[in-house]
This record gives sequence, C-alpha cells and structure tokens, in this order.
Amino acid sequence: MKRLPPLDAHAHVDAQIDADEITELKAFVMAVTRSLDEASSAVQRSDDWAIWGVGCHPCLKKAQNGFDAVRFQQLIQRTSFVGELGLDGKSRVPIAQQSETLSSALQILTESPRITSLHSYAATGEILEILAPCPPPGMILHWWLGSPEQTRRAAEMGCFFSVNSSSAKRKNLLASIPPERLLTETDHPFGDRRKGPSRPGLVDDVEKMIGDCLHRSAYDVRRLVWANFTQLVKVTDCRNLLPRPVRVALAATA
Repeated sequence: MKRLPPLDAHAHVDAQIDADEITELKAFVMAVTRSLDEASSAVQRSDDWAIWGVGCHPCLKKAQNGFDAVRFQQLIQRTSFVGELGLDGKSRVPIAQQSETLSSALQILTESPRITSLHSYAATGEILEILAPCPPPGMILHWWLGSPEQTRRAAEMGCFFSVNSSSAKRKNLLASIPPERLLTETDHPFGDRRKGPSRPGLVDDVEKMIGDCLHRSAYDVRRLVWANFTQLVKVTDCRNLLPRPVRVALAATA
C-alpha cells in the first residue's frame, strides 16, 4: 500500500498561498478560516492536498458581527470542511453572541453535514451544552482540554478530537480519548510554535506521542488517523466534495 501522507486536521494557512507551496508540504492539510470574508476566497481554491474551511472565529468581533446564516449556508456548498467555529471563554466577544453564531451554524450543519472543527478554549462545558440537544455529525473538538467526564460525554455525542504537540503532552487527556476518535493537528502557527521549526502538516511528533500512549508505531497511528477521517467522511456524506488524491487515499484505508 502506498504510504499515507501526514494528516493535519486544523491549521491556519493564508488563503492566497501558492498552490505549489501546499504541494511541497507533502501532507493533507485541513485549513481553517476565521471569517466568512476569508472563507469566500478560500473555498474557491482547488488544491490536491488541502481542504478549506468556512469559519467564524469566536475571538474576532468583526467576524462575529459579520456572520450571516444565509451566506454561511451558501459557502459550505463549495467545501467538505467547516472551521474554525466555536466558543472561547476568554474572548472579548460576549459569550451570548458567540453562542448565537455557533447555534445558527450548527442548525445549518444538521441539515447539511460537514466535517467541522470546533474551538472550545475555556468553554468546554458550554460547547457541550450547545451540542447536546442535537449534535450534527462530523464534529471535531480541536485542541480539546476537557475533563475525562466531558471527553466521555463528547464521545457519546459522536465527537472526534484533534490533538497537537501541546495537547498531546497531557497524558491523562490523551488516554481519555477513544482511539477511534483521534486525529492529529498542528493548529499552525499557534499549536506548534514552541517546538522550533514548524509548518502545516508537520505532525510527526504528535504521531509519536499518540503512539507511545497507545503502544503503537507512529505509522500505525497515521493509519488510525486516516481510518478515523474516513469515518468522518462517511457520517457527513461529503466524499464527493474532497479532492481526488484524498479520495484515492481514503480508498487505500478501506
């Protein structure tokens, strides 16, 4: 079987980046955006090894003020991926406004599921309460810092979890996440800035830390991550929106 590339489930990438620079990463990158304006440009791209999310970051007042449900619904028709959405307990944006934006987006995603990366810093309990009544399929809790009890509850709702080099150092947290729900991420340039040279897609250290926890090789972890991503594609029924090379890689995991 052809070797699978690294999978980065959450990275911040300039939507104007040259296509060759994406190819040179030699990884599959799920690139989030922070506003609908940024997303409107990003979803027009057609990279072989990147998918571009439709996002509205909870910490950005301008993005939150500019959120429009109709526009969000139109933008997600062009992509398999949504992100970065969520809640942030330290944001200057009122939590009520964040919650209204997120609830509006989740209502749309219930009807039109997409793989979705959710921010939950200092708001792990709050985000679970919003998801609880009717969690859409395909939710990924990125850089998750919830308690074991919250992690169990999120898993029961069908959530997945993406971990980076910072969160993977929390052994108790890593051990509480079901292996079949794990994904790797960088959250470049935020989640990998302390480890020296960094770039989107560089998840080797995360794979090793997960492997140490699960007593598996790093490449076994990569295959696990791709298998988990395959499940996300299935539950959201968005395979046809993925780039062809990614669909070929998915077939290799079957």
